[in-house]
Amino acid sequence: MTFALRAARTDDLEPIYEMAKLTGGGFTNLPPDRDALSAKLDRAAKAFARTDDTLGDDQFVLVLENTATGEVRGTCQLFTQVGQQWPFYSYRLTTLTQHSQELNRTVRAELLSLVTDLEGCSEVGGLFLHPGERAGGLGLLLARSRYLFIAMHRLRFADRVLAELRGIIDERGGSPFWDGVAGRFFGMSFQEADYFNAINGNQFIADLMPKHPVYIAMLDDDARSVIGLPHPSGRAAMKMLENEGFAYEGYVDIFDGGPTMTARTDQVKSVTEARAHQIERCDLEYGERAIIAAGRLDSFRSAYGMREVTPEGTLAVDETAARALRVGPGDEVWSVAR
Repeated sequence: MTFALRAARTDDLEPIYEMAKLTGGGFTNLPPDRDALSAKLDRAAKAFARTDDTLGDDQFVLVLENTATGEVRGTCQLFTQVGQQWPFYSYRLTTLTQHSQELNRTVRAELLSLVTDLEGCSEVGGLFLHPGERAGGLGLLLARSRYLFIAMHRLRFADRVLAELRGIIDERGGSPFWDGVAGRFFGMSFQEADYFNAINGNQFIADLMPKHPVYIAMLDDDARSVIGLPHPSGRAAMKMLENEGFAYEGYVDIFDGGPTMTARTDQVKSVTEARAHQIERCDLEYGERAIIAAGRLDSFRSAYGMREVTPEGTLAVDETAARALRVGPGDEVWSVAR
């Protein structure tokens, strides 16, 4: 069984919608709403069709396909520059230090400050793998193929990239962080606010959210305890991001308090180590395991395979990968060690 990641098409709407219904909430980039998902696919089609290699306000949607059956079993997204249609809000953890000479006491207060520091960054997000396929490293293929896509289209992406991880969601589908912070001002449940944001954007946050910093000590224990923590299902994703060179620098999601990871784009491991080679042959039987990608924009495809760099600087790949990528001798591919 072979899987390949490819550019999403408008006729992928139904399988993406079915996966969106399985997320359990908190996935702003993958709302279970046909109209919103259709708008994403339309926007992605325009991004794939844009011919000039410049930084714009693009969104790319990729899907994981079983090459034997044609079934779509996963998806991920890339945003070239966030905060262009509406502000990109985050909370940032900061510390205020105050000292009293009379009491000879120093007090350090932790604050949550509403910021738009990350505006203009690229973003990798919207990653979801069907529960029936969570084996065989397919999550890693989805995640790291995004960086190959960035390396292959580098001029279309910013110099800094972020990834938001879903925060802690309780058994009722609510968010302790939302209930303890923003929910007090909006009169909306987390599920209502998260869904509204996914469909309409977060301008309502700018309209109603208090602009003054929030003292963490004044929050209840439930809200304080989840700040900057990923959902249990996202711990592996956080580890993968750290392995790529992403770091948590105190930015958290304004809805669920989950961590936002950031990195310099050219220092992301899979971007830095990606290499382009021309294929010499497609009959390799033993070689280094790798993620291999081919094509540009809407012809982009990536898959697991084996590679071997020849003394001439060309590449030998295995037949299965070549078939999944639809490439042959003379074609150019990009690859990174698995």
